[in-house]
Amino acid sequence: MRGDDITRAGFLAGAAGLAGAFLAGRAVAGDAVAAEGGKPATARSGLRYRGVDYEVADGESPATGWRAERMRADLRAIDERLHANSVMVYGTGVDRLGATAAEAAERGLHVWLQPRLGDVAEVDILDHLAETGRSAERLRRQGARVHLSVGCEFWLFVPGIVPGAHPVERAENMLAGNYDRARMQRLLAEFTARAAAVGRSVFRGKLTYGAAHDPVVDRVDWNLFDIVSLDYYAFLPTAAHHARELAEYTRWGKPLAITEFGSCTYVGAPQAGGLGWRFEDLGKLERSERVQAEHLGNMIDVFTSLNLYAAMVHQFITPDAPHRADPARDEDKAGYGIVKTIRDEPEDPASAWHWEPKEAFHTVARRFAHAANH
Repeated sequence: MRGDDITRAGFLAGAAGLAGAFLAGRAVAGDAVAAEGGKPATARSGLRYRGVDYEVADGESPATGWRAERMRADLRAIDERLHANSVMVYGTGVDRLGATAAEAAERGLHVWLQPRLGDVAEVDILDHLAETGRSAERLRRQGARVHLSVGCEFWLFVPGIVPGAHPVERAENMLAGNYDRARMQRLLAEFTARAAAVGRSVFRGKLTYGAAHDPVVDRVDWNLFDIVSLDYYAFLPTAAHHARELAEYTRWGKPLAITEFGSCTYVGAPQAGGLGWRFEDLGKLERSERVQAEHLGNMIDVFTSLNLYAAMVHQFITPDAPHRADPARDEDKAGYGIVKTIRDEPEDPASAWHWEPKEAFHTVARRFAHAANH
């Protein structure tokens, strides 16, 4: 897969957090600001919710599309082997989203439910949100612990806010500065407010939105929401630097959740952040599960030290980006998954497959297990 390939269904998952990469690697000086939800971290310590992002999708073939039995096995692993207490269920298809959220809740996991329908008319995106919100409300009334996120980085997924026929074009236009910033911010604010209103109309629990980590790009009125949620891919040297970077978001006096953070699986990927999928030659990337694992472990330690409300690893798996022995064709290198997809027949996209944990899976599991026991 090349960096400009937009045919793979998993692109949307990898593209999430693009705007956060505008700040990736930026050095920020300052002292640590230990806070949870904008308040001094005296009432409690550590992360309240620790988990992973789990996508529901059609897949590129029936073999890689959502299946209930596979979903149940994955959530069992997230619960019992990863030691997560929360999961972000995101993607398209109200039935898939609802069934996955219900299974997670049945296992006792806290659920973030986030629809990500894109590249259709705004009314269709909002209708999809409303149906997802009704599903979340049913779960909440049944006693599940569930938050509703009205969407993710609308400038990327909602047509018309930024020029471009699809997310890749919009991302490239953003990176190149080929857009009207004032117009973009006005349209983004208008649609975000509409989405928040739809969410409030159908869901009575905590509401949020997955914003890009850049207040210039994703300038959100957080008064609309109960939780400040960020797709955060910054690469900074210390916890103090991250604290200063996040201070912009703690000033709202609301819980701060990192609903995406992660790294691809090659040397230099953490520095690339949310743009790790953007490369010229897959064969030139040096696969390194150790690099991915160390970065995720370090970031969990940072978020724990800052006593944030939540931290969600992006992501569990990307079935349409298989691992192959041939480095030039190992698509998993450019994926954010903490498990790798392995096809029985590597050249057949319709082949049966299974997943195996990467080093990152074990690193995250150790951190989460330690938190659960303390």
